[in-house]
Amino acid sequence: MEVTEILRRGILTEKTVRLQEQNQYTFEVAKKATKVDIRRAVETVFNVQVKHVNVMRMPGKPRFIRRRGAAPRPVAAREWKKAIVTLKEGQTIDAMKA
Repeated sequence: MEVTEILRRGILTEKTVRLQEQNQYTFEVAKKATKVDIRRAVETVFNVQVKHVNVMRMPGKPRFIRRRGAAPRPVAAREWKKAIVTLKEGQTIDAMKA
């Protein structure tokens, strides 16, 4: 898997900003990516040293399509994968600081 395919985007929420103070950064990653793939991608793209990688599969929420004149019908939920990357002391990712 290509390095650019593994990291989809950085996730910035109130919780992830608090995690950045503890040197942890959150990314949306490809569903087929492993911890080793994610570690290599972060180290290559941001030129930092990774200490830990925690991965979570996020279940998709069911959606309903509503159309005029038709009954609402459910749509398959989209799953995605999230990775929390802990960096070694003194390392930061400046692109995630917004």
